[in-house]
Amino acid sequence: MLTHIHTESDLDAALAILTSADSRFGALLTSAGRPSLRRRPDGFAGLASIVVSQQLSTASAGAIWARIAAAFDPLEPHAIMRARPARLARLGLSAPKIRALKEIARAVASGRLALSSLADVAADDAHAALTAVHGIGPWTADIYLLACLGHADAWPAGDLALQEAVRLAFALPARPSAKEMLALAETWRPMRAIAARVLWTYYLAFKGRDGAPVPASRLANSSPNSRRSKQAGSKQNRSKRGRNGRRT
Repeated sequence: MLTHIHTESDLDAALAILTSADSRFGALLTSAGRPSLRRRPDGFAGLASIVVSQQLSTASAGAIWARIAAAFDPLEPHAIMRARPARLARLGLSAPKIRALKEIARAVASGRLALSSLADVAADDAHAALTAVHGIGPWTADIYLLACLGHADAWPAGDLALQEAVRLAFALPARPSAKEMLALAETWRPMRAIAARVLWTYYLAFKGRDGAPVPASRLANSSPNSRRSKQAGSKQNRSKRGRNGRRT
């Protein structure tokens, strides 16, 4: 059974399994396109980068991470354990993130958190091992499993963008809670991480002017081919207008 997504071929095989289990994902793929593999480095540095990125914009997280990576090369647990909080704060880290990174560093250095073995256990068990460490919440654990280790069944139920994507893709009356997201995704096991990738891609690909993706009810009219056709038609219509805005 396919349990991890390491290559593009793995992703294609997983997408076939998911769409066979739930045909709605076939429509999402047709309209929004195939998700990218987008793997991130694993190990302590990979986990630390996710902690740093929490509740920050991509630009802000990238800037802080660049300073950390330059200050600690290589970024290892003992380096963070030895670093003074004031130094870490000057790099842009908040007090809670400093405490979290130091606790994670201690757990990894002592062997309490064996990051190297997490890829060999079920996603739910790996999630439990991660969240047992202070400073690693459910979202951080799920993103690490999905993006860094390639677990096929990781499901970041607390991710707000994913919740919004589910609401819009499946025309739900309200954005589902993390608990409701867990129930919704049960039928997608053991490919929940692939479902997340498809939904994120849908969310990003079909944002409207108000910042929200196009609802699923409009998917049939939102394929790339139909959008190109409409754009071409609009250009032709504009070329037929005179300076006063009327057709010539």
